[in-house]
Amino acid sequence: MSRRHSAKYKIDRRVGENIWGRPKSPFNKRNYKPGQHGQNRRNKVSDFGMQLQAKQKLKAYYGDITEKQFSKIYEEAARMKGNSAENLIGLLESRLDAIVYRAKFVPTVFAARQFINHGHVTVNGKRCNIGSARLKPGDVVQVREKSRNLALVLEALGSPERDIPDYVEVDPKGMTATYKRVPVLTDVPYPVKMEPAQVVEFYSS
Repeated sequence: MSRRHSAKYKIDRRVGENIWGRPKSPFNKRNYKPGQHGQNRRNKVSDFGMQLQAKQKLKAYYGDITEKQFSKIYEEAARMKGNSAENLIGLLESRLDAIVYRAKFVPTVFAARQFINHGHVTVNGKRCNIGSARLKPGDVVQVREKSRNLALVLEALGSPERDIPDYVEVDPKGMTATYKRVPVLTDVPYPVKMEPAQVVEFYSS
C-alpha cells in the first residue's frame, strides 16, 4: 500500500483536475500542474498521453493505488465476461475502502483506508482491516460501536458535499452500509469525467 506523506491535494494538480470535487482543492485557484514550468505545459497530448492520463486519474481517485495493484485489477477485469471498462469500474467500486467512502463514514478515500486499517469496521459482522477487500452484493459493512462517535465519522455523515449512490444503502443510525449491486460507470458519482475505456486501451496496446 502506498503511503502519502505529502498533501493529497497535489494529486489534483498532478492529474490536471479536481478529481474529488473538493471545494478546498488548490486546483480551483491554480488549475495547472505543480512545479516551476507547470503553467507552460500546454503541449498537444498524444493518444498514448490521453490514455496514460485517464489511467493516472482513475488510479489516483481510489486513493492513489499502486501501479502493481491497479494493473492486477485491470487484468482481472479483462478476464471477466462483458465490457472490460465496465468490469474495471465494478471491481474498483467493490473495494471495501470505496464502499466506506461512498457510505460517507469518512470524508476521503484516503481516510477510508486508514479507518479500515485501524480496525474500525466489520464486514458481515466480522472485523476486516484490509481496504482492498472485495465485497459482494448483499455484504453489510458496519462501523464498530466504539468508533461511531469519532469526530471524523460524525463530520463525514453530516457533510453535504457528497451524495450516497443508490447501489449503497446506508442506515445512519446503525452506521451500516449494504452493498446492493455492482455499479456501472453511469451509476458512479464521479465529480469529473472518468474514461475507463481509455485505461483499457492503455493496457491492451
